[in-house]
Amino acid sequence: MTPTKPIYISYAGPSLLETPLLNKGSAFSGRERLNFNLIGLLPPRYENIEEQVKRAYMQYKSFDEAINKHIYLRAVQDNNETLFYRLLNEHLVEMLPIIYTPTVGAACEHFSDIYRSARGIIASYEERQFMDEILHSVTKDRIKVIVVTDGERVLGLGDQGVGGMGIAIGKLSIYTTCGGISPAYTLPVALDVGTNNKTLLDDPYYIGTRHPRINKAEYDAFVDDFVNAAQKRWPGVLIQFEDFAQPNAMPILQRHREHVCCFNDDIQGTAAVTLGALLSACRKKGEALNQQILVFVGSGSAGCGIAELIITAMVIEGLTDAQARARVFMVDRAGLLTQGTADLLDFQKRLAQPSSAVKEWKLTSGSGYANLMDVINNTQPSILIGVSGQPGLFTEEVIRQMLAGCSRPVILPLSNPSQHVEAHPQDVVTWTDGKAIVATGSPFEQIEHNGENFEISQCNNSYIFPGLGLGVISCKAKLVSDEMLMVASTTLAELSPGQEDQSSAVLPPLTALPQISRKIAFTVARTAIAQDLARDMTDDELLASIERNFWSPVYREYRRIA
Repeated sequence: MTPTKPIYISYAGPSLLETPLLNKGSAFSGRERLNFNLIGLLPPRYENIEEQVKRAYMQYKSFDEAINKHIYLRAVQDNNETLFYRLLNEHLVEMLPIIYTPTVGAACEHFSDIYRSARGIIASYEERQFMDEILHSVTKDRIKVIVVTDGERVLGLGDQGVGGMGIAIGKLSIYTTCGGISPAYTLPVALDVGTNNKTLLDDPYYIGTRHPRINKAEYDAFVDDFVNAAQKRWPGVLIQFEDFAQPNAMPILQRHREHVCCFNDDIQGTAAVTLGALLSACRKKGEALNQQILVFVGSGSAGCGIAELIITAMVIEGLTDAQARARVFMVDRAGLLTQGTADLLDFQKRLAQPSSAVKEWKLTSGSGYANLMDVINNTQPSILIGVSGQPGLFTEEVIRQMLAGCSRPVILPLSNPSQHVEAHPQDVVTWTDGKAIVATGSPFEQIEHNGENFEISQCNNSYIFPGLGLGVISCKAKLVSDEMLMVASTTLAELSPGQEDQSSAVLPPLTALPQISRKIAFTVARTAIAQDLARDMTDDELLASIERNFWSPVYREYRRIA
């Protein structure tokens, strides 16, 4: 919705120009320059936002390296947020890989090196007794979405300490660009609990605390203190947990999800977009999801989260829980997860195959454990999903064996950034002579094979979480339920073009993200209302609320108050 009412503000002079949410730069009118003491502080020419965008894009294009483009966009954001989001809106497909994956990975690795100015909150364990004061340092009184990270498992890069803040900033930029949530209502948070990354500890420029990560008891208490303080400061705020390591991610989610409006994007968002892609791929094949046999490589919180949502979808399609679990095989470093596998976490045990189910298998290795090729040979899966972070793990032998057991295998190498992908989509298409249906976690260009073009969809969480957040805000949902995530997946699948056009991608184009977010917001909010997690609203009231909450990057008239 484009706002028309003026904004009454007390900022003036340099303080107004130094407030990114309010700064217009050269677009301040003559009247505003006079009323807000800006005469002489700006160039004499008056520009509109379209002219500013053209100049900013010209400057952006002057940088050759992706990381320098990222730094430039962050500088624009820290100076003028309206201009930043208008620029993103007009060049979304080009700039999404710059503000988020894969470039954000390098930005996190070099966060301290490229640090310019503060954005969001860094809550340090050393200052834990001041948690309320830390959150009251935020001048925004109406925060509706928080993305919080402890930076321990950033993409496939591991422990980046406070550098994980780069991910939180990037995610919230997408919330605004694709989900229409005003930047005035968003807050990135990094929990500084130390780092076990020796490179960072030895780096003289590292801006986080210089000690190993705190112990489990201290850590759990600190995270819980933050969640409780955030709820007190902004009641009902949506909290997105981001890039927490496997031993912490699921327990944190389980501790809070029944009484706090929260979700973990790595577990639930990744699961939702992957399920949406798989539902679309199955329709493309003319088959049901409950007919598929799936092999996962990587059994961390992300892989197990995807598997559990797929099992839920299979049950909805008519299988029993046991029947669905018998079709899902989890492979880790030591091989297939079975009931006899040592040191499994609770959420992994639920996905381990019974020893009796594999006792008759023929194994190629002498270890006694079924490796990836053993699993493929003995199950003849139709879907192979990589969430391992191990580049090149899907070899030509693996992919050709998938094709031997299935005429149209679905191959999803989801690890990111791109240098960690399990297989390059060009290789997968070549090895299967174009028969595989491929989607990836990182962006890849269109592929040509034997005169035919293949669009490679990116299973980007951006398809899910902006719409989920918009839906939660629009209906003021109390919690984020599994059903809300499930309907986000099915809505995405319904919007995908693959089943109508066999040559098209399994997911819609990224240019459609704002409209996709609106549709997902509606179905998510409808589900929340049906579950009594939000107040009752008619469809018209809900649609009006969604549009009312969808912020547009346009300049508004300012009027001064004392």
